[in-house]
Amino acid sequence: MSEPLRYPKADIADLYRHRWEIEHGFREMKQHMLNNELTLRSKKPALVNQELWRIVLAYNLLRFMMAQMAYSLKDTEPYQMGFKQTALYLSAQLSLLSAVALGKIPKFINEILAMVGSFVLPSRRQRHYPEQ
Repeated sequence: MSEPLRYPKADIADLYRHRWEIEHGFREMKQHMLNNELTLRSKKPALVNQELWRIVLAYNLLRFMMAQMAYSLKDTEPYQMGFKQTALYLSAQLSLLSAVALGKIPKFINEILAMVGSFVLPSRRQRHYPEQ
């Protein structure tokens, strides 16, 4: 890793950023979706595997909805939305979906998407660390 031509700084920084996003996603799943539970409920390996896939699927569905919500606003990216608040809102609203008449589902989804402004986080101040 000490060869700058083989491992450019920009590539390493980009990989680190991607790694950080993955860790951040795991933290969101553990803290907000699993409520910091230390163990999974399943006892058999196949069921543990199934439970993990369910968590990952639910997380990705929530993130997909958050992306749709964010892109409906001008100059808003999905990472600018608070995961915990948005996930709680979407979970509550989507649990009501089975009671909505089929013809009213598009309107219901549009009403969900219209709430996007409530979940956009305030801009972070720019961090600056002088080189030492």
